Formats: sequence, C-alpha cells, structure tokens
Amino acid sequence: MRWLIAPDKFKDSLTAADAARAMAEGIRLACPEAELVLCPLADGGEGTAEALLPRWNGSWAACGVHDPLMRPIQARYLRAADGRRAFIETAAAAGLQLLAPQERNPMHTTTYGVGELIRHAVAGGAEEIFLGLGGSATHDGGAGMAAALGVQLLDAAGRPVPPSGARLAEIRRVLLPPDWPFGGRVQVRAACDVRNPLCGPQGAAAVYAPQKGARPEDLPLLDGGLRQLAACWAADLGRDTADLPGAGAAGGLGGGAAAFLGAGLVSGAELVLDAAGFDTLLQGCSLVLTGEGRLDAQTGEGKLIAAVCARAQHAGVPAVAVCGTLDLPVQAWQSLGLAYACSMLPGPMPLRKARRNAYALLREAAAGLACWMGRPA
Repeated sequence: MRWLIAPDKFKDSLTAADAARAMAEGIRLACPEAELVLCPLADGGEGTAEALLPRWNGSWAACGVHDPLMRPIQARYLRAADGRRAFIETAAAAGLQLLAPQERNPMHTTTYGVGELIRHAVAGGAEEIFLGLGGSATHDGGAGMAAALGVQLLDAAGRPVPPSGARLAEIRRVLLPPDWPFGGRVQVRAACDVRNPLCGPQGAAAVYAPQKGARPEDLPLLDGGLRQLAACWAADLGRDTADLPGAGAAGGLGGGAAAFLGAGLVSGAELVLDAAGFDTLLQGCSLVLTGEGRLDAQTGEGKLIAAVCARAQHAGVPAVAVCGTLDLPVQAWQSLGLAYACSMLPGPMPLRKARRNAYALLREAAAGLACWMGRPA
C-alpha cells in the first residue's frame, strides 16, 4: 500500500514537515511494509516559503524591516535560484506571532514591513513576486505596504496619514510615485487561502479583525476605513477591487495588493500543489493522508485540505485527514471529498498540553488510522 502524506502545518504546534514525519512514524508502527511518500504542503500562509524552498532550489534572503508596531526586526523571504522570483510571507514582517497577546490590536498595526521586504526583493532583481497573505496581525488594506514603497496617503488637507487600521478613514488621496514598477516590469501575485471580500458581513473586519484583537466597538471603524480606502483606489488608481474574492485576506491586504501593485490573487494551495508536483506524486498511491490544526467551516474556502481532496478525487485516490480540532459534522467533511476524518486528540485536553504533545498525539492517531484501514495484503 502506498500512502501520500500531504499535511499542512498544525498552527502553533507543528510545521508541515514535522506533521508529515509524525504521520509517517505512526503509519510505520502499524504497517511497517507500507510505502510512504512525504509531501509537506502549505496554502499561502506561514510555512509556504519553507514548502517552496526545495521546489524552487531557493535560498533565504534577509533584511531589516519594521514589525506591525514599527519596531525594527530582521525578516527573511525566499529567493528562487533563478533570481527572478521571490516568495514573501506577510507574516514574516506583519505576523500575529510577532506580537505578544496584549499587543495585538488591528487598530494600530501596519503592513509597512511587508513593503520593505518587497522593496528589498525588487532591488535584488526580482521580477516576479509572490506574496503570501496568511497570518497577519494587520487591518490596513495594504496601506502600510504601499507607504513603504513610496505611495503617498493623504487626508483632505493634503497631509500624510499614518497607515494603520484606525486611520484609514482619514485617507482621501493615494498617489503613486514616478516610475512605479508594479504591473509593468515587476509582476506580483498574492497567494490567498480565503475568498472573503474587503468589507461587509463577510469582510475583513467582521470575520478576521476579532481574531487579531479588535473589540466589537472597533469593527465599524475598521470596516469603514477599508471602504474609504477602496474608494480612493477606484478614484485615484482606477481599480475597484473591494468585491474581489480574497480582497479581505490579511486585513484587506488582498485588495490592497491588487489595487496598489496590480497583483493577481491566486490560490496559495494550488500554487504549492503545482510546485510540489502533487498530481504526479498521486500516481500509484492507494491513499492520501492530509491534515492541519483545525478542520472547520473555513476549510472549504480556499484552504489546503479542500484543494488536496479535489485533486485526489480527480485522480480517483481516497483522501483521509487527521487534524487537531475536528469542528465539522460528517456530512460537511464528506462534501469536501474526505473518505474519513478524525481528531488526533484521544479526549478532552487543555490546549497547552495538546500543543506540547502534538507530535506524539499525531503519530499515535496516524498509527490508529493505519490499523483501522487494515494492513496491506
């Protein structure tokens, strides 16, 4: 029996590579003779650059940038061997993991450091930039990123507006600098793992800002700020991206990347699957084992497991999943294309303990799954 082991990361617990190894160890405990193909994956968020590193024959480039609260830090991005391509993770410079829990507040955070990474990549010769949008601590519609690249954000009196969520509503003009390279000699693609629009009940403020520390009373201001910024995109740049699927990703950075940089929004999961040669790896496999930290209602909205299931179904290979938290009824995970899904937790457990023991728990769950599947003939 040949297994293709293709998990995403288990957030705050395991990288995708660690998750794949844990799954492999568990399967070998139950089925020593099984043939295993390990293919750790990502969907455009944290870990995507690491997943692409061997597939691009790439290397890491590092530079000094500013974190979401404008403190100096060092961040890195992936540079392909050909020197023409770069993959920049938003989370590297504007990620939630860069802030202590009490510091998380999308009213005050900015994507300025993301713009600094883009600027460094362009100066280094990158002509094609992939921007991974997952894991941000921000809600500035990419205004900070744009400011770092030289875009002027001006209020009604022509004064500069600081690029943070709480100040977006003050912006009345956005002016690109001369010789703007984006959409011309520099092409940008933004890798999304969600399809939310910029504003409204399914927009960035309503769905994601509370996860980044916003209070209920902050949400109208955050949503209104993105609406105002989008009006400036339409008036000054001729780009109406507010309703673009994925515009609400990373606190509106999806829409901002499309408006400021002319970026095309692509599925991060599909990008990584193509780079990994996933369809070729599927050939001859009896089963695909995938997984991530949480299987829930958002899984079908551009997340990796949904993309893995779609390709496995097309190839006629059953897919099963082991996750940290299973928050979907049977009918819902079956509709994704999963033949079976389970949590790696044997029972109720404090989150801290589950994260601390994630590797062993995932290994045991994979072993149990392999036993349940039965040994190959």
